[in-house]
Amino acid sequence: MVLSTSPSEKTLAELYARALEAASRAYAPYSRFRVGAALLLEDGTVQTGVNVENRSYGLTNCAERSAIYAAVSAANRSFVALAVSTPDADYPVSPCGACRQVISEFMKADAPVVFGPDASRLVHTTVSALYPYDALHELANSR
Repeated sequence: MVLSTSPSEKTLAELYARALEAASRAYAPYSRFRVGAALLLEDGTVQTGVNVENRSYGLTNCAERSAIYAAVSAANRSFVALAVSTPDADYPVSPCGACRQVISEFMKADAPVVFGPDASRLVHTTVSALYPYDALHELANSR
């Protein structure tokens, strides 16, 4: 199945549920801040990722990048939407700057992104709203 339209609210809610479930598998012994991500691929499948910490913090990998890197490693590059769950937060925590850069590399500017600590406090946005003035997307639009 290839998705030909933007994902529905129901699909985004299901994607968030997958991200929340993924967060339970995070490896976060130092921060105790679990993050799960669920990436909807164009064929309708979902790739999840979790944050994986290391005592040398620079070697830590975020859930969003874990999901994208796993999908790319499996020869997928057509991504439709992203959901990020931060169940240990008191408020919606958006992707970090490094993740925003990677997200913009592989997703269209108008692709939906949802994030939050639980389903009742989700922020609904897009890649371009998370990463405005993205040179990669600006160059693509100027051709």
